[in-house]
Amino acid sequence: MSDIFLRAFGRAPAVEASAPGRVNLIGDHTDYAEGFCLPMPLDLETSVALAPAHAFRACSEGMGATLVFDPFGPPRGDWTDYIAGPLAELAKAGFDVPPVEVSVCSSVPSGAGLSSSAALEVATLRAMLALTGQTLPDGEVARLAQAGENNYCGVQCGILDQMASAVGRSAQALLLDCRTNTGRLVTVPPEFHFAIVHCGEPRRLADAAYNARRQATAEAARRLGLPALRDADAGALSVLADGEMLKRARHVVTENERVLAAASALEAADLGRFGALMNESHVSLARDFEVSTPALDRLVESALDAGAAGARLTGAGFGGCIVALFPPDISDWWPRVAAGNPAAWRVGDGA
Repeated sequence: MSDIFLRAFGRAPAVEASAPGRVNLIGDHTDYAEGFCLPMPLDLETSVALAPAHAFRACSEGMGATLVFDPFGPPRGDWTDYIAGPLAELAKAGFDVPPVEVSVCSSVPSGAGLSSSAALEVATLRAMLALTGQTLPDGEVARLAQAGENNYCGVQCGILDQMASAVGRSAQALLLDCRTNTGRLVTVPPEFHFAIVHCGEPRRLADAAYNARRQATAEAARRLGLPALRDADAGALSVLADGEMLKRARHVVTENERVLAAASALEAADLGRFGALMNESHVSLARDFEVSTPALDRLVESALDAGAAGARLTGAGFGGCIVALFPPDISDWWPRVAAGNPAAWRVGDGA
């Protein structure tokens, strides 16, 4: 990391900080409805190095030229917005944000649904706080990172990704309550082996489709007279009639139920139950929320054919990755899943 900074700016950085990507085991498109989700941090991480400077400049491994950016000005519309946005929110909160030069390197793949943007946002905030000798609780770091993505980058995401990156711990899933922004860590049993495989299609969260899903869930809650779909139950949804809004709301309500059931299955080391909930989640995301793609569906089917107990798309959908759960008695699960898929990662088996 220091070498990248040295090559770009001709000196050593003053501080370095990092944050992990994450896989969401279950509970997608529930965070902005104040619901529940169950993410787990990955060994993949983003590192940020910075030092005081006369102007804001940033470089990233593999991204070409060094760019000038300004958190106090308009967005550039490129990757530096994910640095500028959190710094802008940090300044709004009354913290010192002096000009800095920044270098970034990351093993979290971009556009894969593994929270590369949140990892960059959280790492940026941690580095700036370290540089200026300021501190913030992990949950507040996550909140500022989310605000930066909402307000500066134009992506109306919930707080799932940022909380998983800032608060999550290795080998533990985070049962996150997105109303209170609090959670508890749940140890992942050693016999739970997860595979994460990219479908070959990049995910682009700023597309209108993502924001449209969020707007539909907010409108459904309004028509039900509720603060958020977190407060709805399946029986109350009939007033929405049979249409797109009903399907969107039904996914959120049933997904919240699945998350809580999955956390219990994880604590009980009930691999079969957890896998079944993953399968139900994918069907709901594909049919009711309509965020899957043919490539994601094929990848889920191939994982199940390889012996997975459960598989689902992970993240917002519209491309990116699936996550699959394999039982310990299938010794050849990894070669069978990874065959022909160079963008694949193992979680939970010490690999």
